[in-house]
Amino acid sequence: MDLAAPPSLLPDSLRLRRHLHVGGEWTPPADAGLIDVENPSTGELIGQVPAGTPADVDRAVAAARAAFPGWSAATPAERSAHLDRLHAALTARADDLARTIAVELGSPLKLATRMQVGLPLTVLRDHVALAARAPVDETIGNSLVVREPVGVVGAITPWNYPLHQVMAKLAPALAAGCTVVLKPSELTPLTAYLLFDAVTEAGLPPGVLNLVPGTGPVVGEALAGHPDVDLVSFTGSTATGARIMRLAADRIARVALELGGKSANVILPDADLGTAVKVGVGNALLNSGQTCTAWTRMLVHSDRYDEALHLIATAVAGYRLGDPFDPATRLGPLVSGAQAERVRGHIDRALADGARLVAGGPDAPVPTRGHFVAPTVFADVRPDSALAQEEVFGPVLAVIPFADTDEAVDIANNSKYGLAGAVWSADTDAALAVARRLRTGAVDINGAPFNPLAPFGGYKQSGLGRELGVHGLAEFCELKAIQR
Repeated sequence: MDLAAPPSLLPDSLRLRRHLHVGGEWTPPADAGLIDVENPSTGELIGQVPAGTPADVDRAVAAARAAFPGWSAATPAERSAHLDRLHAALTARADDLARTIAVELGSPLKLATRMQVGLPLTVLRDHVALAARAPVDETIGNSLVVREPVGVVGAITPWNYPLHQVMAKLAPALAAGCTVVLKPSELTPLTAYLLFDAVTEAGLPPGVLNLVPGTGPVVGEALAGHPDVDLVSFTGSTATGARIMRLAADRIARVALELGGKSANVILPDADLGTAVKVGVGNALLNSGQTCTAWTRMLVHSDRYDEALHLIATAVAGYRLGDPFDPATRLGPLVSGAQAERVRGHIDRALADGARLVAGGPDAPVPTRGHFVAPTVFADVRPDSALAQEEVFGPVLAVIPFADTDEAVDIANNSKYGLAGAVWSADTDAALAVARRLRTGAVDINGAPFNPLAPFGGYKQSGLGRELGVHGLAEFCELKAIQR
C-alpha cells in the first residue's frame, strides 16, 4: 500500500491504525476489513482504519455499560480532573491535530488551527468547569427533583468538523457522568485516533470512552439500534437523522439530533453593507461551505441589491483555492469526489432554474488535482427554488432581494430548516426585533461572535435538543422526582 502524505504533514502513528479502542485498550476488530482514508486535496491514499462491525459495537457498548456505575458515581471534582487531564493531553497534540485535519479534510491549516482545533479545546476547557459543579437539586412542593446521567451514549459524528463535533458530544456526556461509544465519520477518522491517544494518556477509566470506526449503515445503525444505548447523539444530514429516530423509536430511546441548515443572512437597508457582505461571504464559504450553520442565503433590500452584488463579487474574488498548507490558500477542497459532484449538481440545477451567475460556476478554474469547486454566487434566486431550499454543503451562495422587513422575514422563514441566521442593521433594537421573528435556533446580530457556552441547535428539520454549555449538559441527564 502506497501512503502518499509525507511524515511532515501526517504523523507516522496515524498512517496504519488497525485497532478499536474498547474497555480502555487498543483491541483488534472482529473483522479484518479496512476503510481507506483519502487526502481530498490530491485524491491520494493517506491511511486506513478498521471497518467496524455490529459485533464490535456490542463489545464497545458492553464496556461502556460496565463502566457506567463507577463513572456516574464519581464526584464532580473527579470527573472534572479527568477532563482537565484530557484537555492537557489534547493541547499537547494541537499541532498534530491541525495538520491531520488539514490533510484528511482539506481545511486550510490556519482554519484548522484556529477553529477546527482551537474551538473544541475551548469547549473541553469549559466543560472542565461545568463538570466540577455538582447538579443543583430543586424542591417543588414535597418533591426533590434531581438530575442523573442518562447512561450509555452512542455518539455518531460527521466529517466537516472532526474534532469539534466529537467534543460537543463527549465533553458534556462525560461531565454529566455518562459513558460513550463514538463512531466518527469514515471520511475523517484519523483525528479521532489522535483524540484517543490523548484519552489513553489522560488515564480515563476503562470503558468510559470507546472508539469504533466504520460506516454509517453498519456501525452507525448498530449503535443507533442497540438495546443498551440509552441516548443517541447524532450530527449529520436530516435524512440520516430521521433514520436514527426510527431505529431509536423501536426501543423508545432518546435522541439528540443536530442536522441540516439553510440559514438566512438578512441585511436591512440601513446596515453597514460593506461589513455585512464581507462577513456574510466569509460565513457562507467557511470550511469550503461545508458548515451546517453557513449563511447560504443572503437577503438584501432591493434598493441596495446591485451595490451588494458588486461587493459580493469583489469579496469572492479574494478567495484562493489550493493546498491547505499554502498560507495563501483560503479555500480547500470538498471532502470527497462524491461531495464535489453533488455540489456541482446543485450549481447546474440553479443555472437551469434561471438563477443569474455572479461569480464562479461550472467553468471557473480550479486546481487540477483534488476535489475542488470554485466559490459560486447566484443572484435573482427565487425563494422557492431548489437552491434556496436545499442544503448544498459547498461554497455556493444564493442572493435574494426583498422589498421590506416583513418580506425578508417571510423569505428567511420559508425553509424546512431552522439552525442559524443573521441580521444586520444600524438600529440594534430593530435587528433584535427581526431576530426574534426568525424561526431558527441561533441568530447573530451585526456579526456578533460565536458563544461556545450558549445553547446550539435548531428548529424544524434542523434537529432536536441542544449542545454546548449548561443546556447541552442537560441533554445527557434524566430528571427524577423524589416525593417526601
